[in-house]
Amino acid sequence: MRTSISPGGAEFGPELRRRRLAAGLTLTRLAELLNYSKGHLSKIERGQKVPPPDLARRCDARLGAGGELERLAPPEGTAGRGTGVGEAAADEESVLLRVDRDGVRWPGGGLGRRQLLAAGATSVLGMGVAGAVGAGRAEAASGPGSEGVARVDASPVEIFRTQFDHMRLLGQSTDPALLLPMLTVQTHTLRELALQADTVARVRLLGLAARYAEFAGWMAQEAGDDPSALWWTARAVELAEGGDDRDLGSYTLVRRALVTFYAGDAPATVGLAGPVARDGRLPPRIRGLAAQREAQGHALAGDHTASLRGLDRARELFARSAADGGGGGPVIGTGNLADPAAMVTGWCLYDLGRPARAAEVLDRECAAIPAHAVRTRARYGLRRALAHAAAGEVEHACALAAELLPLVPGLRSATIATDVARLDRELSRFRANPAVRDLQPALAAALHPRS
Repeated sequence: MRTSISPGGAEFGPELRRRRLAAGLTLTRLAELLNYSKGHLSKIERGQKVPPPDLARRCDARLGAGGELERLAPPEGTAGRGTGVGEAAADEESVLLRVDRDGVRWPGGGLGRRQLLAAGATSVLGMGVAGAVGAGRAEAASGPGSEGVARVDASPVEIFRTQFDHMRLLGQSTDPALLLPMLTVQTHTLRELALQADTVARVRLLGLAARYAEFAGWMAQEAGDDPSALWWTARAVELAEGGDDRDLGSYTLVRRALVTFYAGDAPATVGLAGPVARDGRLPPRIRGLAAQREAQGHALAGDHTASLRGLDRARELFARSAADGGGGGPVIGTGNLADPAAMVTGWCLYDLGRPARAAEVLDRECAAIPAHAVRTRARYGLRRALAHAAAGEVEHACALAAELLPLVPGLRSATIATDVARLDRELSRFRANPAVRDLQPALAAALHPRS
């Protein structure tokens, strides 16, 4: 059985052996350094087994191969994931769509236009006004000298802005497929209201609708539907332009880069995010998010220097954004990480084949994730467990995973599922370990949640 062959014709196994001997390492010693069995590495060197991508990255980092070993390994499989960007673009017509009076097609999920608007009026405006009035009454009742009269700003923009924050909070603990119909309703209703509003209100309503559409794209990706994720991203650009927000259009390239990143396409990830990170006309936060996505793409490609350089740029841009006050409005990107660049540094170090250093960073950053951010805790916490497992700290990895795996079935996250599968593969080498055996039921439930 032959291993994957590079364009130059060199095979992974012989090249691994050549570099190991050049480094003065015995097979036993390299196995100890990588936390792999000697027999498994021996079969890989002889071409009897194909190296998994994670092992290839670790071999590359340990032997200072500069990405050569990683390039010889076969790409990580993406079976069971959504389509990549190229396939998704060709398959966008498969999304269930409805056409409104202006020819705009919406993923209605079986809802007609009147049903969408009726649902929007009851589920969004009704809840929003009730919440605003309730808060106003409470304030009036407790305020000094109050006459029981509440002063409430019940404008559609303010109501939908509050609801947007609620939707993002729900997105931390709710099946994304359940949120998508509500997001569809709210985005569509905002657009309908904008068509009837004066110029100033129209711009604000369309700008907020764009944020809803961008968030719907993220929830679609979490649900494992990459074609719908890209469809929503395109709608966000159109709505943002109508709302005089040219910046969000650039951020959607960063969102597309996340799709390519999870599809394992490093060149596309760098190609999409890199130009945004270097565009001095854009707000620092958007450039910072782009810089760290570009860094992740470089890490996926095994380029240590470029990855760390991108992370340094992201830190600088996030600091500049904080100094500027963030620009107001709903936060773009995650709002649950104390230091996004530091957290992504841990993620990149793992992909660069440095699991022990990754575990140190992720240990520190995961401690700062707020308790309510369940999806964020599961995402980065499982990556932390994966790093500890790859560093040979099997019992600690199992203890971390045991706290988080029960959360996974309820989150229904396609992206988190990729790291659960990687953790399962990593721990499969230690099946005889009692901690690994005890974790198997939780792993199985997370990998195959009941519908």
